[in-house]
Amino acid sequence: MTELMAGKKGLVMGVANKKSMAWKIAQTLDEAGAELAFTYKDEQVGQKVVPLFEEIGADFYETLDVTDDDDFEEVFTKLEEEFDGQLDFIVHSIAGGPEKEDLRGKYMNTSRESFSRALEISVYSYVKAVQMAYPMLKESDGAAAITLSYYGAEKVVPNYNVMGVAKAALESSVYYLADDLGSDNIRVNALSPGPVLTRAASGIGDFRNLLREFKDKAPLERLVDQDEVANSALYLLSDLSSGVTGEIIHVDCGFNIEA
Repeated sequence: MTELMAGKKGLVMGVANKKSMAWKIAQTLDEAGAELAFTYKDEQVGQKVVPLFEEIGADFYETLDVTDDDDFEEVFTKLEEEFDGQLDFIVHSIAGGPEKEDLRGKYMNTSRESFSRALEISVYSYVKAVQMAYPMLKESDGAAAITLSYYGAEKVVPNYNVMGVAKAALESSVYYLADDLGSDNIRVNALSPGPVLTRAASGIGDFRNLLREFKDKAPLERLVDQDEVANSALYLLSDLSSGVTGEIIHVDCGFNIEA
């Protein structure tokens, strides 16, 4: 597997710390030979993640405010210059927006601001990234883009609330983007991992109880491991999945098949 991504260049968006799913995916891609660039939220996050990027020898890492089109333009212009117009894949691992109180209790109490920000940050940021990267992706010999979803897009998960609605919109966007870009041999997919205790997940009310229930119900009778998610990302971004697009692939120990 060490040469599976040799010669491929990609952008990883959304590493927040060393425990981020995005970072585990990045490590796996690096080990497979990919050359990586990164965007991250702000300088505060940068204090945690820039040393990680330097650890694997990445030369390109920039802050990106995903709510700002001008920032997108600036960052992707720099990326095109850095990679000489070559971009073979995107990893989008960005979600957020709602206030903490909107990830507890009833969905119907979601504020307008939380709803708008959840959709903008969690969904439109993926659409915008693919839009901005398109001139580079179409020049690749089989480019791919992935994002991270969650089972709360399909079924009601207590306290997931507006983020479930956002993930449903994200999965729908995967289908439409896959249809838009198929003629350019650009594949668009999503992974739907089981719950993993990350900084982002810890904001969901009663999350540790959700982990216990997941383990009890999943056919494999355990939680999913980040390495398993990262290996599935590697599959979707490599030529091994050259015929796969418009898919939401569950990496959840079978949890999604249970009633």
